[in-house]
Amino acid sequence: MTGRHDDVVTVILEDHRRMEDLLRRMRSVEADRAQALEQFAALLVAHGEAEESQVYGALKRFENVDDEEVEHGAQEHAEGNAALLDLLEVPEIGSAAWDTRLEALAKTVSHHLDEEERTILNGARENVPGERRRELGAAFLRERERHLAADCGSPDAVRALVRG
Repeated sequence: MTGRHDDVVTVILEDHRRMEDLLRRMRSVEADRAQALEQFAALLVAHGEAEESQVYGALKRFENVDDEEVEHGAQEHAEGNAALLDLLEVPEIGSAAWDTRLEALAKTVSHHLDEEERTILNGARENVPGERRRELGAAFLRERERHLAADCGSPDAVRALVRG
């Protein structure tokens, strides 16, 4: 099945909106914050790994897609993973330490989402042909699902990713 929903830009933007929703849920005392954190951790890691392995390298081949921003995006993934690990290692959800680390994570991730959308994704939308964007979207989704199936957001998996 192909169409606009397979476009790599659309798929990535949908993930970004889901991450923002999960961050809001983690901030809400009325939500299941532990569940929101578990879902967020898995999505953040799987999304970043899929972007780096399936999308970023391919986008660098296109003129007018900013290679430096692509490299910077990968650096920001590492920063986001480190902030996520800091939050995952707080034993009590809702504690002052947890709230402080949640806000640090939210700031790091929000900065990355905004910057990626303004630079990399706009460049891809304007300079990468639709058929190629659909191919990249399908590859991104396959890779993201592979990471999700491997429990990539678990504390141990995030620790291994951050600490190498």
